[in-house]
Order: sequence, then structure tokens, then C-alpha cells
Amino acid sequence: MRADASRNREQLLAVATRMFAEGGGEPPMRAIAREAGVGIATLYRHFPTRESLVDAVYRDQVGRLTTGARELLGQLTPAAALRRWMDLFGDWIATKNGMLDTLLAMIEAGEIAHAETRDELLSAITTILDAGRAAGDLRTDVSADDIAASLIGIFTVAPRPRHDAKAGRLLNLLMDGLRS
Repeated sequence: MRADASRNREQLLAVATRMFAEGGGEPPMRAIAREAGVGIATLYRHFPTRESLVDAVYRDQVGRLTTGARELLGQLTPAAALRRWMDLFGDWIATKNGMLDTLLAMIEAGEIAHAETRDELLSAITTILDAGRAAGDLRTDVSADDIAASLIGIFTVAPRPRHDAKAGRLLNLLMDGLRS
């Protein structure tokens, strides 16, 4: 891919992700292209359908969460890495909620493997938990499933971006309970 085409694709992904995360329903493709500073034909050249754009955003976000766990552990203590990863998870949930109708249709059609994504996310949480246990930072009796369920609960009652402050307080409370 040419450098300008690659930049356009990355810009489209970034703008689509932001617009999905802002809420208010799924944005029109034309609005995404305009906000990214490209023509609608450029958007459709990279993403021929709304589903292909949603798939790319979804996979990009899951990739950021899975690689983010390792990257955060390289920069922060395990407890701090887990807390920061929780923020990334909240961003992912907000983005996912902004494209929920298309995403659910794709999952139902078998175009996205929900179980595979769940396994990837649980593995990322486990990576941080294992490091935290080894360092003595995090409790040993908590599973990745426990944390995933807690995060889903928090972001259900305090969805981003409208309730960032409340979500932050709840995440801090969760972290207090996870420290050893």
C-alpha cells in the first residue's frame, strides 16, 4: 500500500473509532469520510461496506487491548498497568456501543467470532494478573473472568463518554479490591 493510502486508511480508522465512541448512534459513512478529510470514494476504496469498516475498527480495538496489556506491563507496575488497561477496555466498550447494531448483525451472521474475541481479552487480563501476582501487587484469588464481569458491570452503569468521572471512581474502587 502506498504511503498516502496507508495514511488515509489509518486516519479513517481513527476518525471512525472516535465517532463510534462519541455515541449518538452509528455515524453516516459520508460524515466519517468528511471528518477524516477524504472523499467518500476513498473511504469506500478502503472499506467497501459499513460492515468492513466496523470489522476493521473492532479488530483494531481488540488488537490494541491485547498488545496494550504487554506494552503497559513494560512501562508500569502490574497494578498500574491493570488500572490503565481498564481505561482502554472502557474506550473499547464505548466504541463497540457506537457500532452495536452493525456489530450484532455481523456476530449473528458469523462474520465476527465473539468467543475468539472473549478469549483474547481474557488472555490479556491474565497476562497482567500473572505479572501482578508474581510481583505481589495483585490478589491471587481473582480470575480474568471476575475482572471482565466487573468491567462490564461498571461500564453498563457508567457508560463512556457521558459518565467518565463515575466510571473512574468505580474503576479505582475495583482496583482497591484487587490489590494484595
